[in-house]
Amino acid sequence: MRASVLFPGLLVLLTGCQLFNPESKWQRFEFVEPEMGVDFHLKFHAPNQAEAERVAKAVYARVEYLNGIFSDYEPNSELNRLCRGYGRPIKVSDELFDVLSRSQKLSIQTRGAFDVTAGPSVRFWRKVRKQGEMLPLQELREAQSRVGFHQVKLNERLNAVTLRVPNLQLDLGGIAKGFVVDEAMRILKRKGINRAFVAASGDMLASEAPLGKPGWKVEVRNVDQFGNIYPRAIYLCNQALSTSGDTEQFVEIDGRRFSHIVDPRTGIGLTSRIQVSVISGSSTVSDSYATAICVLGKQQGLQFAERRKLQVLIMEMDGATPRVSASVNWKGW
Repeated sequence: MRASVLFPGLLVLLTGCQLFNPESKWQRFEFVEPEMGVDFHLKFHAPNQAEAERVAKAVYARVEYLNGIFSDYEPNSELNRLCRGYGRPIKVSDELFDVLSRSQKLSIQTRGAFDVTAGPSVRFWRKVRKQGEMLPLQELREAQSRVGFHQVKLNERLNAVTLRVPNLQLDLGGIAKGFVVDEAMRILKRKGINRAFVAASGDMLASEAPLGKPGWKVEVRNVDQFGNIYPRAIYLCNQALSTSGDTEQFVEIDGRRFSHIVDPRTGIGLTSRIQVSVISGSSTVSDSYATAICVLGKQQGLQFAERRKLQVLIMEMDGATPRVSASVNWKGW
């Protein structure tokens, strides 16, 4: 008797809330802030301006917190503090341990084509790009002598990291932004925002599509039958897309082009003109795999993608002619 009296009242209350502010009446909001050296975009649907601003503030606070962990530019970041210690287990945050653990697994899978210990070589090429001229090769050899993912030992039980050699410089540039994009989306969902799009440079993640739309529209460079590059639209829904390559960051020395992406196995910036796009369910995965496949190159990269059933699109410059190759699992179009 008591339940039968209360239930109709509860139903009226819930129905009233839904009628008061149904999701179909929510507005679309867009925010952009400079974070992690790039423009960090948020696009989502929310009930009103005040709520949208409150949610965006919470997301950007989380992004800044994570940057304080992962940055190799900030002297006092958790990553750089870790790099200053070696020879003993150092307890780290859950976030840093998670990223390092994922990185080590990918290093093993790619036999070192992905390696977060490549920091010394990455910094060498940063100097080269800044100065616009090659530095002494002895400096590169010295930097490369401190690279090797086997020099990092992880203790999952203690959440601790041991660096086996001094002056090891970790660089999370090929995975950290993807992880942060995933975290930004997690905050949005926790705040009740289920139709959202997050983008940090080449790393993008979408949740549910806007009402009445197939997904969140993004563009990927494609090549037509005449060799012309043009943007082709794809629609992301509960998917991540990451694109990596040398289209923006590179240096040309004596007529030879060196990418900002460094092959950890040689210490040399990539000289092949390649751009890789990966679609997956996680931005952490798509970010790190796109970087790894750039280093592996088209042939090995496609083999790697097909063994793992990845959606991969590779564009490379064959002389002056661009060519596009897709993995058998690519369904982006």
